[in-house]
Amino acid sequence: MPGPGPVKARHSRVTAALLAILLGWLGAHKFYLGKPGMGILYLVFCLTIIPGLAGIIEGIIYLTMTDEAFAAKYG
Repeated sequence: MPGPGPVKARHSRVTAALLAILLGWLGAHKFYLGKPGMGILYLVFCLTIIPGLAGIIEGIIYLTMTDEAFAAKYG
């Protein structure tokens, strides 16, 4: 009996990473990944440097994850 196949992500890992790096200060990647509460939190603090730095870091994390790990966490 074969095991379960690979998990298919609903969201693209590369798209999420690009949104995080380019528009992370607005929380665009959080809205894309279906986490509107975190997206709003990023919007509230968008005039500080914190969401921008967090977005860049999260974008790098998304790019270094495997597709399977990304699908398991965000899919």
